[in-house]
Amino acid sequence: MAKNKTIFVCNECGYESAKWLGKCPACNSWNTFFEQKIIENKNSYLKQENKKTNTPQKLNSYEAKKTLRTSTGFEELDRVLGGGLVKGSLILLGGEPGIGKSTLILQICDKIKGEGKVLYVSGEESAEQIKLRADRLKIENEDILFLGETDIDIVNQAILDINPKLVIIDSIQTMYSEELSAAAGSVSQVREITSQIMRICKSREITTIIIGHVTKDGNIAGPRVLEHMVDTVLYLEGERYFSYRILRGVKNRFGSTNEIGMFEMKEEGMTEILNPSDILISEREDNPAGSCIVACMEGTRPILVELQALTTREHIWFPKKNSKWSRL
Repeated sequence: MAKNKTIFVCNECGYESAKWLGKCPACNSWNTFFEQKIIENKNSYLKQENKKTNTPQKLNSYEAKKTLRTSTGFEELDRVLGGGLVKGSLILLGGEPGIGKSTLILQICDKIKGEGKVLYVSGEESAEQIKLRADRLKIENEDILFLGETDIDIVNQAILDINPKLVIIDSIQTMYSEELSAAAGSVSQVREITSQIMRICKSREITTIIIGHVTKDGNIAGPRVLEHMVDTVLYLEGERYFSYRILRGVKNRFGSTNEIGMFEMKEEGMTEILNPSDILISEREDNPAGSCIVACMEGTRPILVELQALTTREHIWFPKKNSKWSRL
């Protein structure tokens, strides 16, 4: 019987080592190495796929197909994506808990009604919880299929059987593979599961949106290689106790990363703000001291914001700027 090989993987950055190390040489983190068994991949669903023998071809012999996009129903989201959802693309959406990721995704599933089947895979919430949110958001798309599962083998088989137009994975940290001994959400699990989903969805040209948690530093939990594997990385930002949200793209292979989208969280769900300037300067008083309106560019759209400076009342008739202290 062959002996199982083991390696040690850093839980912060994904660095691999043949032996345990107290300090990671890549990210300089302490006590982050965990043992992982190397097991031969015995998944049968990949073997069932039609494998074609690839041979090198001249680049000029290929014909570049026009990028097929599907509108999400949100102009703000389409702007950030570069025009809509690209067929066969892999999108990673990150954000803090409670910021509105699942709400926004569920609304997208409803707005693409008529485009094809949607497979919503959730490892965090039950079907009853998703149904309660869908009723609150008034979701009417009959082609949304729900799968409450965390085993990636079952999820992959469901994707092959249904062949949907859109796949939602909520969230990637809850999925696990029995081929790996590491716990769900670990570096090795997240990396392997994303790789499997990418191979299936790329071969079937299925658009996939993966929801990921973020760490206390604001980065998506898991190895940095996760952001390199996907086509688009989006962050949903905002204060939990305020209603406004900003959707920002930090990576996009099919568009610009300078665009932002603004949304407002309401009882009926996410509503897009088509004129952010009106919201940002709506509470400004008439000509307040130390305040002015500044125009800044975010991508292709100018946005008006209020620029404030700390001012104080002077007790002399002719105030002047001091060499050490500034009056403004």
